Amino acid sequence: MSNAFKTRTLDLTTGTKEAVADITDDCAAFLRDVADGADGLLNVFVPHATAGIAIIETGAGSDDDLLTALADLLPADNRWRHQHGSPGHGRDHVLPAFVPPHATLPVVDGRMALGTWQSVCVVDTNRDNPERRVRLSFLG
Repeated sequence: MSNAFKTRTLDLTTGTKEAVADITDDCAAFLRDVADGADGLLNVFVPHATAGIAIIETGAGSDDDLLTALADLLPADNRWRHQHGSPGHGRDHVLPAFVPPHATLPVVDGRMALGTWQSVCVVDTNRDNPERRVRLSFLG
């Protein structure tokens, strides 16, 4: 395989509630299609001003704990200067400063080199926009 840059866009519905959406399987499927067993880097990017990418354990409560911590840190109330949309929506625009809109992961033999309990997740606190797009890019 050449060192070509490969990319794919995922469409994701996160719903009208705050969400931590696990996209690990989508990332793995992308790599199966394009990495051809190569080493390289996977970049995961969400091109939205109100969502982020987190590498976190899911299913054992950590995803809910993350949303609770974000609610404590960034309350959904009227303190925000950015005030269109749902009450507290301004905090959604601050979220990417804490949960960045991207992550770059090592790929070894065509597979993400994640830790045992790590998952790739979209973090979305914006209840006004349930449709998200995620760009996956592989550089071998």
